[in-house]
Amino acid sequence: MRLSISHETAYHYDDEVRASIQYLRLTPHDSDRQHVLSWELDLPRQVRAQIDPFGNIFHVLTLDEPHESIVIKARGQVDIDEKSESEHESQSAFPFLRMTRLTEPDAALREFAAQQCNQRRDRNALIDLMHGLNQHIAYTPGVTKVDTSAAEAFEAKAGVCQDHTHAFLACARSLHVPARYVSGYLFSENSEHLASHAWAEAWIDDAWYSFDVTNGLSRPERHLKLAVGLDYLDACPVRGMRRGGGFEQMHAKAVSMPRIQVQRQ
Repeated sequence: MRLSISHETAYHYDDEVRASIQYLRLTPHDSDRQHVLSWELDLPRQVRAQIDPFGNIFHVLTLDEPHESIVIKARGQVDIDEKSESEHESQSAFPFLRMTRLTEPDAALREFAAQQCNQRRDRNALIDLMHGLNQHIAYTPGVTKVDTSAAEAFEAKAGVCQDHTHAFLACARSLHVPARYVSGYLFSENSEHLASHAWAEAWIDDAWYSFDVTNGLSRPERHLKLAVGLDYLDACPVRGMRRGGGFEQMHAKAVSMPRIQVQRQ
């Protein structure tokens, strides 16, 4: 499947921003599952591509002059291998056993993981865990924030794809299975839309396998990967800091041409 994507993120501020810095992980790279045919960023100024510790392509956009808005655009074409179920990498998976504040499991998450998987640590066990979390945490936009932890979302029994992913990571790592956060896009042919999305990958049988808790999917047939990390903070497409500006409005849209509308999750 070939996707032609155009993604725009715009920030508008009530007051003038004195200076800002944006960390961008908006550029996919080749893997076993996807082949990037073309990709480019349209930014307020030229920036240099770098590789972060997790192997993601990222850019640092620094604006040190006053501004009242920022528009960030990404576009390109990517082929997705719908038959590929896993990805192989030469880098060690063991760093993805490390807990973070957003993925630290409490007693309830540890017990839930143990009940779902028992002594099993194979793909089927993690699929059961994925479905269990899908049933426990209802997809409910607006009830959590970017700094909501896995334990908080699990206790509230509500959240979005970010929370589902953090909960899966917390459970998998508590079982000593390396797992990582993935940000990217999800294409749905039935409803004809492309959504910014998050899901998990776990290291099983010397390969990375996908687990999309929100949609109950263990085959990444419609998933385009942008970045990976220990949690949302490592892999989110756009993350920044600023001085001044007052209230901020952010609008994001992406389209898969032709005539594909995007919803943000």
